[in-house]
Amino acid sequence: MKTSPVEQLSPLEARAEHARLGEEIERHDRHYYQQDAPVIPDAEYDALRRRYEALEKTFPELVTEQSLTKKIGARPSEKFAKVRHAVPMLSLGNVFSDGDVVDFLTRVRRFLGLPETAEIRCTAEPKIDGLSCSLRYERGRLVQAATRGDGYEGEDVTANIRMLRSLPQRLTGDPPQVLEARGEVYMTHLDFAALNERQTAAGKPPFANPRNAAAGSLRQLDAAITAERPLRFFAYAWGEVSDPPAMTQIGMLDAFASYGLPVNPLTHLCKGEADMLEHYRRIEAQRATLGYDIDGVVYKVDDIALQERLGFVSRAPRWAVAHKFPAERATTVLREIEIQVGRTGALTPVARLEPVTVGGVVVSNATLHNEDEIARKDIRVGDTVVVQRAGDVIPQIVEVIDDKRPRGKRFVFPHLCPVCGSAAVREIDEKTGEAGVVRRCTGSLVCPAQAVERLKHFCSRNAFDIEGLGDRQIDYFYKEGLIRTPSDIFTLEARDRASLTKIKNREGFGETSVRNLFAAIEARRRIAINRFIFALGIRHIGETNARRLARHFTEFEALRETARDAAPGTEARARIDTIDGVGPVVAEALHDFFAETHNARELDALLAQVTLEPMPTIAASSPVAGKTVVFTGALERLTRDEAKAQADRFGAKVAGSVSKKTDLVVAGPGAGSKLAKAAELGIETISEDEWFRRTGQA
Repeated sequence: MKTSPVEQLSPLEARAEHARLGEEIERHDRHYYQQDAPVIPDAEYDALRRRYEALEKTFPELVTEQSLTKKIGARPSEKFAKVRHAVPMLSLGNVFSDGDVVDFLTRVRRFLGLPETAEIRCTAEPKIDGLSCSLRYERGRLVQAATRGDGYEGEDVTANIRMLRSLPQRLTGDPPQVLEARGEVYMTHLDFAALNERQTAAGKPPFANPRNAAAGSLRQLDAAITAERPLRFFAYAWGEVSDPPAMTQIGMLDAFASYGLPVNPLTHLCKGEADMLEHYRRIEAQRATLGYDIDGVVYKVDDIALQERLGFVSRAPRWAVAHKFPAERATTVLREIEIQVGRTGALTPVARLEPVTVGGVVVSNATLHNEDEIARKDIRVGDTVVVQRAGDVIPQIVEVIDDKRPRGKRFVFPHLCPVCGSAAVREIDEKTGEAGVVRRCTGSLVCPAQAVERLKHFCSRNAFDIEGLGDRQIDYFYKEGLIRTPSDIFTLEARDRASLTKIKNREGFGETSVRNLFAAIEARRRIAINRFIFALGIRHIGETNARRLARHFTEFEALRETARDAAPGTEARARIDTIDGVGPVVAEALHDFFAETHNARELDALLAQVTLEPMPTIAASSPVAGKTVVFTGALERLTRDEAKAQADRFGAKVAGSVSKKTDLVVAGPGAGSKLAKAAELGIETISEDEWFRRTGQA
């Protein structure tokens, strides 16, 4: 039995599922990227992401930074020095059908303003299942290597990457002065089997799969261990390049090969959809004989000039997509249904399964979605179930095999929080009167699960980013009663020295580590306003909305006062509703948060400890940075989507209407009422050509 199609969900149901999936994806990201120990297979993760993307496409008001569409990877491990990527290492969007591939090229043509029949050449290459890595060569010599990390900051694994015999320490030919070659570190099936034999012989546990083995091998603190592991590398992309040797994707790969970098021989230049799908099937047919793991085919627009025009949408490029291979199934037994409590109090059921291999990956967990799905499918502990690894069905328990069911009672979803005992309720939508699909713990201020998860969010990479205050430390400090609220973090050193003495005597907390922690906390007493807003963990306020709010209000107190007074129908609510990209769901969440007296007290305590700074401008040197721009009329050199993406890249804010707060109007042929309004208000108006000159693109 399948879940309800996204189109059939009510806005309330969609919002609840969106929030639950966001929390689940965030949890799996930590397991996958930080610990190299995923608790679900890649295909199940893809399924969560695909459902999430479908929700956002159907309900655009749900788009938040906390979703998988706005995040890249996870925070780098604290074990390694950090490397800031000169050019972000972004993820790829996924597609799962032939029709999705056609849609991908349709979106490319539409964004570029090209006719439907225009030929778009794309490269097609196997999607290697390994660990992403960036290699920086200067004057032909390897000087640094870094993992992807969160896409903006990775781990320095230079010493380890030098251990790969298949990688050149010095490039051949005539490479650019600076070349960041990016690709995938992986392990072949034969090498993986041999490694596990050595592990078993040494009395050590075997690795689960080649991807985990490759990731764990590369991220060893002792490079000598990496040297013993048979790792390999395929180059398929680049970051910073001082003088690009080609202006096509295939040309860059040919240049890589001439420099001595290994590239995948199955990469093919395709002429349109039919050629792309034909190559996909060719690679799929060879999958079992390649000798290394792949989970799909990656398509990339070949023309780099077009890539630059297409740009990026949050976490992924518009000019590339991964076409994943189809689902695989297996039968196993459901041993337990565990209820987890997330940061927003959502109770999420997770199936604990008898481990089973599905498509070469051991599966021991599956999402059960929500209590309605459990009831609809009548899923019970002890059932024999069919599990699917893929992106087209959620949850991943496809069906129950009734004739193998033992005697057992129906599963009763708890009405009390399993962590704090508070009532767990399904919120009622005031407009529809319908109950939401997600049950939430009402004890937000007393529930340890919510409090701890909120503290972890507060300290996370894109929030306060406090070095040394990771998940383990937060769990400990909360348990000991030393940190219960964010403001407690900044009073930790001065507040309770007796308890801190106990910390120093605890295993893992020495004099140096405690001193370093205090220094790291002190270093975060100044923070950009957008990061502060994001750190508060307000529902539906992710990084994108935090930036929108910071740009619009500039001062935090202005946001706080407006949101506090923004009850439905008020002037304050109307002011929030005018912010581009902020919908009624976000406005309601802002009001709920800032009107809550407990939150107000904690904000006062927190603001007494930290200083907020203006949000860094995306392009400080741009003459349009920080300005509010309105595009109107028929643009001839840019599509409207391109224009908005370009303005954002140069640090400008794009508004949909002209007002006194508008700084600049870019008008094309046929501009009407907006152009007249700009003239009435005396707002500067320029042509599209002038926009290109002003932003340095002419």
